[in-house]
Amino acid sequence: MADQSLRILVFGAHPDDCDIKAGGTAALYQQAGHVVKFVSVTNGESGHQRLSGPELAEIRRAEATAAGESLGVEYDVLGNRDGYLQPTIEARFEIIRLIRTFEPDLILTHRPNDYHPDHRYTSQLVCDAAYMVTVPPIVPDVPALRKNPVIAYLSDHFTRPYPFSPTVVVDVEPVWDRLVDALDCHRSQFYDWLPYNHFYEDEVPSEASERKAWLSGKMQARIAPLADRYRDLIIQTYGEKRGKEIQFIEAYEPCEYGSPLTDENIKMLFPFLP
Repeated sequence: MADQSLRILVFGAHPDDCDIKAGGTAALYQQAGHVVKFVSVTNGESGHQRLSGPELAEIRRAEATAAGESLGVEYDVLGNRDGYLQPTIEARFEIIRLIRTFEPDLILTHRPNDYHPDHRYTSQLVCDAAYMVTVPPIVPDVPALRKNPVIAYLSDHFTRPYPFSPTVVVDVEPVWDRLVDALDCHRSQFYDWLPYNHFYEDEVPSEASERKAWLSGKMQARIAPLADRYRDLIIQTYGEKRGKEIQFIEAYEPCEYGSPLTDENIKMLFPFLP
């Protein structure tokens, strides 16, 4: 595997979820020659204060495409309705087909305990597909995988039934500008919906030329607590000197349902780690 390109598949519930939680990691994979695919399991049609339905879904799909092009990754947006996702057999089979077709080495997705039902059900769908991707009579139109991919969870701050517990931390400061470039593509999300939904509309610069710098600062404030929370693991990974200096990370927790994420395969699956 050391001489082959890795194949990384990231499932987010909405357009921009993959970018927020794994965009920096994706940039590191891409610049090292590995293949990354982002999937938004819903179409994003509901996340806006003025727009909705097919009009918004089309905007969110175009924004996701632009973000994928910015990062150099493929970005798929599935047709499930935003806010309506259910862990149905049909949705599970769609995820199984997608996993089998892409043949990932590593899958990243939400944890099953999360504030948003679409996040929770995206996680459940991926976990429900984990073993079934190896079972030939299930979704027989696509050949079953012989090996179960490794699955890991994206970071969150929820504590029940247990807090996020990563074994992998990735320094994303070297690719910070690329991450912000991708997030900037999701304009309806970061400059319209989230400011409205979280009551900071007055902070958004009126000039488009100033918005990316503002977004960078907003995202830095959002993810900086992760590095402080997992400082010991950062130091363990990057060494004392660099580990104390790193400010912005993305982090991943093993999922029990795919192939295991172990101390032995972490270096293979995250080859940019020291």
